[in-house]
Amino acid sequence: MKKIILCLSGLMLWGLFWACSSADSSNSEAANQVPVEVTIIRLGDVRQSLSYNGDIHAELDVKVFSKIPDRIERFFVDEGDRVTKGQPIARIVATTIEQGVKQAEAALVAARAQEANLQVEFERAKRLFNENAMSRQQYDAIQTQFEAAQAQATQAAAALNSIQSQLQDATVSASISGIIGKRYYESGDMANPATPLVSIVQMDQVKIVFNATEEDLGKLVVGQDAFVRVRSYPDRQFPGKVNRISPVLDALTRMATLEVLLDNPDYLLKPGMYAEVEVVTGIIDEVMVVPRFSAIESTVMERIDGQDQVVKNFYVYTIENGTAKQNKLNVRYVNHKSIAVDGGISVGDTLVVAGQNSLRDGIPVIVTGKGGIVL
Repeated sequence: MKKIILCLSGLMLWGLFWACSSADSSNSEAANQVPVEVTIIRLGDVRQSLSYNGDIHAELDVKVFSKIPDRIERFFVDEGDRVTKGQPIARIVATTIEQGVKQAEAALVAARAQEANLQVEFERAKRLFNENAMSRQQYDAIQTQFEAAQAQATQAAAALNSIQSQLQDATVSASISGIIGKRYYESGDMANPATPLVSIVQMDQVKIVFNATEEDLGKLVVGQDAFVRVRSYPDRQFPGKVNRISPVLDALTRMATLEVLLDNPDYLLKPGMYAEVEVVTGIIDEVMVVPRFSAIESTVMERIDGQDQVVKNFYVYTIENGTAKQNKLNVRYVNHKSIAVDGGISVGDTLVVAGQNSLRDGIPVIVTGKGGIVL
């Protein structure tokens, strides 16, 4: 009986030892696996583009000045108000001009009265002269006086028109329709003809102005699509088009000024904002696409055609039979978001998109997420 008990005890201990050994082996194997997230390599399109920084400007920005250097009596508008062409903006004190208008009106009345009197005299003189009852000398003298009175009446009318025009200038009007972008004075300030009263902007469309290098100009043409981002709306991009390319380059910087025009119906884009502009120069379609963040970049010095050159290589990891495999990409094009790949990987491969920095060739992996990123 003792022998039987001892044999059974030995079998139980051996079984327990084997189970613990198997568990330790499984735990050790699981501990050596690196957790990664993956996606499947597919064909797609990659946008070729050039990136720039610039400032947003209103499509049209007009400054409105006062022609009269006098005190501002009142403003009819404030910043942000919408105005139409011809709408009053401000009123300038014009007491002296108003008095001048009254004097000019009185002078015109007197000149026309004098003209009327001399016209009667001239008609009488004409009749007497035709009847040979007046000498040529007397007739010519009356005719000269009448013509002088006509000239004085015409001159008085012109003077009245001139000073009335000055009085109209006392009411400053909008030269275009738009929005009051900035008001430079307050009521009671002295207007200076050299400084604008307000600026009027048209913001239904805005433009981004930036500079491009001489090297980039060969890739840029008017009409290309562009996408604009601003800090106020980091998750949104605004579409536009290249509207103008300067025909000349700055002699010092060797750069040309470009302008991108885009619609702004909600006035989200405001003049003065800092903008990032991406100009689309082409599309590579039906190519293997790898997200740039999944690649490991390596810069090395290589000898090419007998010369040492700095080369940037891109590597990614794929999964084969539960282990990681390092792949050097044959890169066709790279932008800030995607890599267009001609070789080094194949369509349908399982690409590591998270955890790749902890991998090396042949290391076992465990997939913790799949399909979370769409290429």
